[in-house]
Amino acid sequence: MTGLLGLVATTTFAQKGELNNAQTEYDKYETSRGNKVTASIAATSIANAKTSIDKAALNEKTSVLPQTFALKGAIYSSLAVQDSVPATSAPLFATAEEAIKKAKELDTKGENKKLIDHANVNLAQYQLSKGVRDYQNKDYKSAYKSFDYYRTVLPEDTNAIYYTGLAAANANMYPEAITNYNKLLTTNYSGKQRIYTDLSTIYLLNKDTTGALKSVSEGVAKYPTNADFRKREVEIYLQTGRQKEVIDKINAAIANDPKNKSLYYYAGLTYSQAAESAGKDIAKAKDAASKATAQKAKEDSFAKAADMYKKALEIDPNYFEANLNLGYVLIAPAIDMYNAANKLPASQQKAYDAAVAKAGAQFDLAKPYLLKAVEINPKSYDALNNLKTYYLGKKDTVKAGEIQKQIDALK
Repeated sequence: MTGLLGLVATTTFAQKGELNNAQTEYDKYETSRGNKVTASIAATSIANAKTSIDKAALNEKTSVLPQTFALKGAIYSSLAVQDSVPATSAPLFATAEEAIKKAKELDTKGENKKLIDHANVNLAQYQLSKGVRDYQNKDYKSAYKSFDYYRTVLPEDTNAIYYTGLAAANANMYPEAITNYNKLLTTNYSGKQRIYTDLSTIYLLNKDTTGALKSVSEGVAKYPTNADFRKREVEIYLQTGRQKEVIDKINAAIANDPKNKSLYYYAGLTYSQAAESAGKDIAKAKDAASKATAQKAKEDSFAKAADMYKKALEIDPNYFEANLNLGYVLIAPAIDMYNAANKLPASQQKAYDAAVAKAGAQFDLAKPYLLKAVEINPKSYDALNNLKTYYLGKKDTVKAGEIQKQIDALK
């Protein structure tokens, strides 16, 4: 009996020998990889581990063990991650994925959880690298699938969520992008401010103005000093025909914070954009009455915008955006007057002279703010171009030419 028992024990050890050797070699690989000094040891160990696990997987006794599948998944996933050639790494990944799936089914006691988790992280890393390659090759749908795989394994990894959302957005998979970006806003992701802006854009691309307005309004509430959020909020309100609503919203904010220069600027911006909208209505008007109504709306909006920009400048005379925009809303009516004068027939010289004089006076109202904007930011194309327009309106071609040289120098 003693001899028989000894024989059974020896046979069992022999059957598990390859499995044990695979584990030993894999452990050696894990401790030696990532170090230039031990790189050759790591390469030999992972190769030996693969040889042993392949034998264990073919053995009648060890082929059904959870450890075999878990270890096979870990070894093959490690090989897949370090293989940069898709043609050879893809089969390794597929084998590892299948082995881990089987390991999870068999490992009911969780004895191999550490190995399984480790293999899953390797698989996620493989998909991350694949996703980056696909994204760089502009294969956004494939990149989305790879990043989403990575995100599923590591659901709290904020980069995984961001990459998945970004790839989905570029693949025009807007619902998927919206889901991931909204998830990102519930995490501690460092780039949340940008996400609010991106999310509002994706909502608009998905033809969901309600969602776009909701996301950007949340951004304004969380980051009240972010000028881009407030500007985007104004734009979306105006796109949806809700000018009064946004004005009421800004006026309420001004009442609570009357020394906030940005609020006056946003109010001015709202009226400026309303004037631009009225300008489009003038072009589309089919009769004189409609054109006159739209023209009055445009002039009124420009006047209100000017008042708001001036209030912002009372608080901060060096506020570049307010100077730039005030110069614009004052010069825009002058341009209309000037163009209208040039359309008068030659027989109306007196009317022409009066119209040009009126336009000139309007041009002069804008001059201080145009000059100030250039003084504050001499590298601004918009500021320089507006000032050049002023000189052209005043028929000062010499000054206009000087400004043009400054504009050319920016290129």
